[in-house]
Amino acid sequence: MSRLVVISNRVAVPKARGAAGAQGGLAGALHAALRKYSGIWFGWSGAECTEFTGDISIRRADGVTTATVDLPSQDIEEYYNGYANSTLWPLFHYRIDLTEFEREFGKGYERVNERFAASIAPLIEEDDLVWVHDYHLIPMAGDLRRRGIRNRIGFFLHIPWPPTRLFVSLPFHERLVRTMLDYDLIGFQTDEWLESFLHYCRKELGAEVDDDTGRIVIDGRTVTARAYPIGIDYDHFMAQGETEDARQAQERLTSSTRHRTAMIGVDRLDYSKGLPERMDSIGRFFDTHPDLVKRLVYIQIAPPSREDIENYQKIRTLLEQKTGQINGARSEVDLVPIRYVNKGYSAAELFGFYRASKIGLVTPLRDGMNLVAKEYVAAQDPDDPGVLVLSRFAGAAQQLTEALLVNPFSPDDVAHAIRVAMEMPLDERKRRWQALNHTVREENVIVWTEQFTHDLADFQPV
Repeated sequence: MSRLVVISNRVAVPKARGAAGAQGGLAGALHAALRKYSGIWFGWSGAECTEFTGDISIRRADGVTTATVDLPSQDIEEYYNGYANSTLWPLFHYRIDLTEFEREFGKGYERVNERFAASIAPLIEEDDLVWVHDYHLIPMAGDLRRRGIRNRIGFFLHIPWPPTRLFVSLPFHERLVRTMLDYDLIGFQTDEWLESFLHYCRKELGAEVDDDTGRIVIDGRTVTARAYPIGIDYDHFMAQGETEDARQAQERLTSSTRHRTAMIGVDRLDYSKGLPERMDSIGRFFDTHPDLVKRLVYIQIAPPSREDIENYQKIRTLLEQKTGQINGARSEVDLVPIRYVNKGYSAAELFGFYRASKIGLVTPLRDGMNLVAKEYVAAQDPDDPGVLVLSRFAGAAQQLTEALLVNPFSPDDVAHAIRVAMEMPLDERKRRWQALNHTVREENVIVWTEQFTHDLADFQPV
């Protein structure tokens, strides 16, 4: 393999030489792969311009070349805020009630994908591997193929793939998937999302599908689809726990809870995360166990997300309303049962908060994977680990089976799990954590990156 070319909506651009080495998560793993293969990372700069020129800003730092383009406001509105985040995102998370089907959104989406392809194609060399990421860029392979790119091209979907009966509500759904089948290797987070995709290809496209190998044959072309569960950068995250920021964050939370059990949730402010439903569950817990109000404090960290989209503004308002109602009914002059924080924290600070919390509450209504659950597990004290309460509808639930798995739509179910977590004896907490931590440590993001790029490099068209 000569080089790796990564294409995604946004690019993690190092701010200074060596900065990439300090990054964790997906960005850190991709930077490591790009350094290894002297690659290029291409995408939108995040900046707005008056009109699209296709001019590429190229930076080189820490052995990685990043190439970015600016987008005009119409493209941002129709491609990013529109089709990507108001059409595909809610539909792929099973929220057809929030899905907006606007023709102009679709046109903008296709236009930006074509512009990205036209910009990056001249930079792709004959032996490069091309790896495209996520729902923003599903048509990218087709756009590149039309420009003569014959390289191996892989795609990874970081979010769920919906059941066929939901997906067919998307106008021109067949057209979108046929462009997706221009990839050589397609990756999904879990077997469930993979199976949904294979079912669609068989039922709606009449493709020949081998469920055992993930081979899809259509119009004389063969594509492979597989599940590649993403993980965290375990070693990098554990190193954050050795920092002063982590120690101060742990002490800050521990001292402020005054011997109450701390329960934590960390989520982007997004309707897929089930935050209003989570507040209903916590309210149900306090209603059912009023004697435990003085023993439990819930910390919800929810950084704002996509604030230009109306549905995200509504979710923030609703969450603040529900939090205020619970606190108003259950607070004392020296006690507040829920701490709601509408800001983000560094990885080191989150490590400290996780370590100080004896319950991790991760209850999305639907999630491709959910790395917060894995970070919470990694951050625990082996001698006195906390308990993970996890939605069975998160992709992580297929791996983290020793968590307390719950139905996030059921306040009674979640409230019961919180009570079980509070009362769980130390030996059971250790047993569960050891199994969870082994999975999180071994199935990490570095392994994920290597498995996908290895399979893409080995792909042999049939």
